Amino acid sequence: MNINVKANPCFREVNRSKKRYIVMKGSAGSGKSVDTAQNYIMRLMQDRGRNLVCIRKSDITNRDSTYAELTGAIYRMFGDKAERFWNIKQSPLQLTCRSNGNQIIFRGVNDDKQREKLKSITFQRGKLTDVWIEEATELTQADVEIIDDRLRGELPPDQFYQIKMTFNPVNKNHWIKKVFFDRSDHNVLTHHSTYLDNRFIDAAYHARMERRKEVDPEGYEIYGLGEWGEIGGLILHNWEVRELSQNLNDYDDVAIGQDFGFNHANAILLLGIKDDNIYILDEIYVYEKETAEIIPLAIQHAIPTNKEMWCDSAEPDRIKTWKKAGFRAKGVDKGGSQGSVKAQIDWLKGIVTKNKAIKRMIYVDPRCTNTIKELQQWKWKKDEKTGEYLDEPVAFQDDAMAALRYGIERWRKKKRVLY
Repeated sequence: MNINVKANPCFREVNRSKKRYIVMKGSAGSGKSVDTAQNYIMRLMQDRGRNLVCIRKSDITNRDSTYAELTGAIYRMFGDKAERFWNIKQSPLQLTCRSNGNQIIFRGVNDDKQREKLKSITFQRGKLTDVWIEEATELTQADVEIIDDRLRGELPPDQFYQIKMTFNPVNKNHWIKKVFFDRSDHNVLTHHSTYLDNRFIDAAYHARMERRKEVDPEGYEIYGLGEWGEIGGLILHNWEVRELSQNLNDYDDVAIGQDFGFNHANAILLLGIKDDNIYILDEIYVYEKETAEIIPLAIQHAIPTNKEMWCDSAEPDRIKTWKKAGFRAKGVDKGGSQGSVKAQIDWLKGIVTKNKAIKRMIYVDPRCTNTIKELQQWKWKKDEKTGEYLDEPVAFQDDAMAALRYGIERWRKKKRVLY
């Protein structure tokens, strides 16, 4: 059988290791998730009796992360013969190797019900031997211990149990650093990789990272060099991830925000508002696509045409294109202090009234993975001389945040009620 395998040498030690814990920190674009997926496909095809469970904090986010990576690996490796070797199911998400019955399933640990499901995992053939925890920093230590407890019992002499964690090392105070990196344990292999180790990365991505090095040195340490850090000066703290109703009638109003892009992301957010709280229901987040390619994606995502779509007013031609496609696209008024980025941010943080400020929450559906990543790292610029943060956001990887700022336009400018 002809298999198309693209391997980065920096992961050779990881793929050969039989240690129980493989803990992989690295920068964005380092290739760690792609290599992990490819290696699992080969391992499960070669070794009978092995089964894999892929874990994310929220179960639903597996579809666009671990499941997408694994199915992508299968199609890259086998091309149009992929489904001769693997049975690929979408409901529920499941992959089964046709030659030996080994399986890959997908789970979350977001609540007690999901955690209980982990305790009852069984397979028709073999045992649960492998666990892949993607975005491992989302999980608590207790979550991982529940998963770890599932890997038990005697195995054949040539078999082994293994948990692999992949993540960007955002917080130097995270429990993963203390448990796995700050201690010496012969059962643990820690690994570090960056986008510079990935020989398959494209030139445009290199250019984006070089730009980040200039405009956001602190962020570059984490997302460019994969070093432990702690992002200070975060702009928004009043948000949380929660599975949200996709029924638009459940909200007081609905709007769409869009930030145009090509080399940087073109971001579209579907937003709801209810009781003054904001709900980010869905996202489209794509690079290097023309408007004519993005409109079908908006239709596929059921972005409503009868709701206002607020866009960057600096792109009138693109706005016209969206209007011709039937969307209620219009530009955001950026004039005066009320149109400033700071005014938009102040509104997102809470309603400022005559006598008091009302706390506002922003809820994000877990499917909006890129929006979540931006919220985690959207921060104020720092004055290099004084070390103080300025009232100006870092202008990097903020496309979803721009779409969010635009999408609230009408709600923000409604006449305020004084309490």
